[in-house]
Amino acid sequence: MILTRAPLRISLGGGGTDLPSYYSHYGGFILSGAINKYVYVYTNRPAADNLLRIKYSRYEEVSRVDDIQHDLVRPTLKLLNLNTSLEIVSMADVPAGTGLGSSGSYLVALLTALYAFKREQVPTPVLAEQACHIEMNLAHHPVGKHDHYLAAFGGITCLDIDPDGTVHVSPLSISRSTMEELRNCILLFYTGIIRHSRDILQDQEVDTQRGDTAVVDSLHRTKELGYRIKEALKKGDLERFGLLLDEHWQNKKRRSGKISHPEIDRWYDIAKENGALGGKIMGAGGGGFFMFYCPNNHKVRLRQAMAAEGLREMPFDFDFEGAKVLVNF
Repeated sequence: MILTRAPLRISLGGGGTDLPSYYSHYGGFILSGAINKYVYVYTNRPAADNLLRIKYSRYEEVSRVDDIQHDLVRPTLKLLNLNTSLEIVSMADVPAGTGLGSSGSYLVALLTALYAFKREQVPTPVLAEQACHIEMNLAHHPVGKHDHYLAAFGGITCLDIDPDGTVHVSPLSISRSTMEELRNCILLFYTGIIRHSRDILQDQEVDTQRGDTAVVDSLHRTKELGYRIKEALKKGDLERFGLLLDEHWQNKKRRSGKISHPEIDRWYDIAKENGALGGKIMGAGGGGFFMFYCPNNHKVRLRQAMAAEGLREMPFDFDFEGAKVLVNF
C-alpha cells in the first residue's frame, strides 16, 4: 500500500504566461507558492483479481487500461506500462475546479505513487515535466506548466520558461520575516463557485494563436508585473506587493470575459473598502478562491466583511516539501 500527497498552490504573479501558446513565442515567468492543502493518492495491488479500480468522484472497475474513463489516469498507466491489478483512490483537501491547481497536483501525486509502486526513483524535474506532458500532450487539456512544477517542488518558487518549454526552477530569495508576514497577511476566501478552467483557458489560447493583440499585450503586462512582484517580495516591500496584486487583477480581467462577473467584482470592491490592498481570483478565474493581501491592522474588518457576504476563509501555510510518499508498505 502506498499513500502520496502533492500540494496545491496560490499564484503570486505571472499567471497565464505558462500557457504554451504564449511561452513558445515570448517565454514565460511565474511566481507561486505551494500551500499545505493537498491532493492525496492511495495505490494498492488487489489480492483477489487482476482488475483495475479507480475511485474519485466516480468509481470505475475495468479489466483493460483502454476502458478507463478518467482522462488523466488512462494515459498515465499506459505511459508507465501498468496494465493490470491496481487500485487507485484519490482525495483532496479542497474541491476540484477552485483555482488552486488540483489537476496538476493530482497528476504529480499519482506519478509519485506509481513510481513508488514500481520501485523506481525519478528526479523532481523529470516528475514535473512528465506530469505536464501527460496533461498537455496526452490528455490535451488547455493548461500550462505552472501547477505541475509547484506540486512537484513546493516552496515559494520562480519558474522561468524558455520558448522551447524548458523550465528553470529557483526558490524566491526572501527573508524569513518577510515570508512570515506574507503568510499572515494573505487571506484566502472560498466563493463557493466551482468552474471548469479549461473553458476559460481555451478562450485565451485560441485568442493568442489568432494573434489577438489585446490578449498578448495583457500577458506581456502580466509577465512584467510578475517580475515586479518578485522584486517587491525580495526587498520585503509587502505594501508594494499588495498594490501590484491589484494591478495584476485589473490586467488579468482584460484577457477573457469569463475571468470575472458582477458578483466577483462586487466582492472585490467590498474587500478593498475593508482593508485589502489588492487581490485576485486564483487560477483561470470565474470562481473558486479569492486571494487578498491585507495588512494586519485591517484583517479583522476584511474577515467580517467577507463572512457577511457568505465567503468562507481557508487558513493556510506554505508547503516547502513538494510531492512526497507518506506511507509505503
